Amino acid sequence: MVKHAGVHAKDTFSLFDLMESVKAVPDFNKVGAVALFIGVARGETKDKQPVERLELEAYEEKADEVLEKICKELKEKTGIVDVQIHHLLGEFKIGEEMVYVAVAGGHRTDVFPVLREAVERYKREVPIFKKEHVTDKKGKVSAYWVSEK
Repeated sequence: MVKHAGVHAKDTFSLFDLMESVKAVPDFNKVGAVALFIGVARGETKDKQPVERLELEAYEEKADEVLEKICKELKEKTGIVDVQIHHLLGEFKIGEEMVYVAVAGGHRTDVFPVLREAVERYKREVPIFKKEHVTDKKGKVSAYWVSEK
């Protein structure tokens, strides 16, 4: 069984792995709903510039620690059986999966708000860094870390 949260090299963790891990939780018999978020590499920036590819890096030890903390805290919410966040690292083509978030609970009304909170928190709190490789209007490709722009 895999850990419940963390960063992984691209191609070492999949949606199948996530679902197997969720189903292996000891209290899975209490689950009536599993909500999923799958983040994929978007093909344009917020400014509508075309993105060629993305690179994701992390301060891995701290990222694992923060992801575990978020999952542990959210699992304490009423009706929640399990929360998992797995973020992939490496180079991504447009449309490739980069992050999986799963929330399992007794009812759909329990899981959806927690899923949203899990996504918002990992985006805000986890030290994962994104480099966008973009094409300008003249066709020139350049790259920058998103926080630099």
